[in-house]
Amino acid sequence: MEFKSIKEFIAMAKGHETRRIAVAAAEDEPVLAAIKDAMGEGIVIPVLVGHEEKIREIAAKIGLNLDGIKIIHEPKPKVACQRAVKVIKDGEAEILMKGLVPTADLLRAVLDKENGLRKGSTISHIAFFETPYYHKLVVVTDAAMNIAPEFKEKVAIVNNAVEACHRVGIENPKVAVLAAVEVVNEKMEPTVHAAMLTMMNRRGQIPGCIVDGPFAIDNAISKEACAHKKIVTEVGGDADILMCPDIEAANILYKSMNFLGGAHSAAVIMGASVPIVLTSRADSEESKLYSIALAAAMK
Repeated sequence: MEFKSIKEFIAMAKGHETRRIAVAAAEDEPVLAAIKDAMGEGIVIPVLVGHEEKIREIAAKIGLNLDGIKIIHEPKPKVACQRAVKVIKDGEAEILMKGLVPTADLLRAVLDKENGLRKGSTISHIAFFETPYYHKLVVVTDAAMNIAPEFKEKVAIVNNAVEACHRVGIENPKVAVLAAVEVVNEKMEPTVHAAMLTMMNRRGQIPGCIVDGPFAIDNAISKEACAHKKIVTEVGGDADILMCPDIEAANILYKSMNFLGGAHSAAVIMGASVPIVLTSRADSEESKLYSIALAAAMK
């Protein structure tokens, strides 16, 4: 499957049974506005965990109907994260979303060894982009979680991105491992890591995808650029996933696409037992809706 528009996640989510989403520290107006939009599309039913009085005040302000919506009163944001995680573990919701609480507090609850939602050793940020300058949706990872990932963590980041693609029907995603140049240079660690990831994929150690690299960003997204540099590849110019070398590169690419490139995005955190919607205050209202839709669209 190949996606042309980010809006397709809403249509896909509507094709599934309506998902339940647990919102930690839900007393946040932009988050509740996104929940209202998602409920209007019929793709989620929320469980709101947080300060009940503040939740009701915001809901009244934005016209969110709380009839039939479960609210768990917990005024302490850190504890609200723990209780939202418990809602997931008890089988009462299939998606987790961050509200008015620091990301670190939510992740601490998610990664708790005894009571959290651990699935593997590494969680990572997966962002799908629709841009007018590319022929299909493309994933950027990891713009928010792993600061300077070691090689072992990069393997997990690739696997998380591949899983996200699989769960929305992209069966064999093409992974372009980015660096500053498209040749291996032992003095530039990202190029060495890219070559190692490529060989692991060819040996079956990273399955379910096609990995190639290193690529500079132009080679990753342009067949013409590949042709000019005589790069023979089935990934370059047709990548589904752009794997960045570190958080700075990924974050700059992510925000450049959103604020300079006219892109629309949807993002989730992968690597836990359920998808996590963790939006930024700088994200647009539509991006928050699309992120919820992405999580709800996942099989």
